[in-house]
Amino acid sequence: MAERRDPGGGAGGRAGRRAGRRAKPSEASPVPGTAGAAGHETRSRLDVRKTYKLFIGGAFPRSESGRSYPVAGPDGTLLAHAARASRKDARDAVVAARKAGPGWAGATAYNRGQVLYRVAELLQGRAAQFADEIVKNEGLSGPKAARSVAEAIDRWVWYAGWPDKVAQVAGAANPVAGPYFNFSVPEPTGVVAVLAPGAPGLLGLVSTLAPVIATGNTVVVVASEAAPLPAVTLAEVLATSDVPAGVVNILTGQQAELAPVLAAHIDVNAIDLTGVPAAGRAELERLAAGNVKRVFAAEEDWAAAPSPARMLAFLEIKTVWHPVGV
Repeated sequence: MAERRDPGGGAGGRAGRRAGRRAKPSEASPVPGTAGAAGHETRSRLDVRKTYKLFIGGAFPRSESGRSYPVAGPDGTLLAHAARASRKDARDAVVAARKAGPGWAGATAYNRGQVLYRVAELLQGRAAQFADEIVKNEGLSGPKAARSVAEAIDRWVWYAGWPDKVAQVAGAANPVAGPYFNFSVPEPTGVVAVLAPGAPGLLGLVSTLAPVIATGNTVVVVASEAAPLPAVTLAEVLATSDVPAGVVNILTGQQAELAPVLAAHIDVNAIDLTGVPAAGRAELERLAAGNVKRVFAAEEDWAAAPSPARMLAFLEIKTVWHPVGV
């Protein structure tokens, strides 16, 4: 008599089929709070929306006025609501910069270079985020945005190498008629206000910010009004780096509201008007002249190689005499 075989492989096959039936998703025990495993798999979640704030004294406050303004891409798509800084926010930023000044200026040049290089490391880690924001905020293609971010990082590294070398370029040992040593020593100007250019956002911001702090100054930056997103992300990089609180303060808002406040502020020692259209600089220069503030403005090709000119623009030269043999 022929042996009858189970087509499912005998007892083991029957057990496997029973286990298979138990493992079907439709028959699985529902997870508490869901409509079953299938519903759990298809359940969507809300994105965590980013809040764009100011950066003052190492903290991220909202504007004291509670105001914000919409930031849109070139096609009109709403991207975010950025904090709209007030005149009081600008004054608070100057106070923070002044407080941080002695410590930053008193650090060794070698240490400042190390701190700036650490910022470049963090910029590299966020390169994709910067590129994505530039694509959305400025309308560049992906490859162009990535190239712009790479150029900005390279420029930051370039300035990070200067703190312990700029004295050799700007300083001197001067020959004098007498038994004296005579030295010209560069020193930071103090608190510098920077009105950042609009585009390219990150590259222009780095090109105006990095040379100011490389030489020991502290800074209050008014970010591009139309494209502030890279500036806020840069603030997040600075907050997690070794840059002391208050050395860099970043404001977002309307340039027309903030620029006159900083130009006339008696505790701001210098102002960079690069981000202001040429037609709008005369009034700011007049306000700056009221307290003999140093004014700098330059029309630049940001794609061109950098030079020490921006660092030298915010340095004072101190002359020291010392008797020979004493």
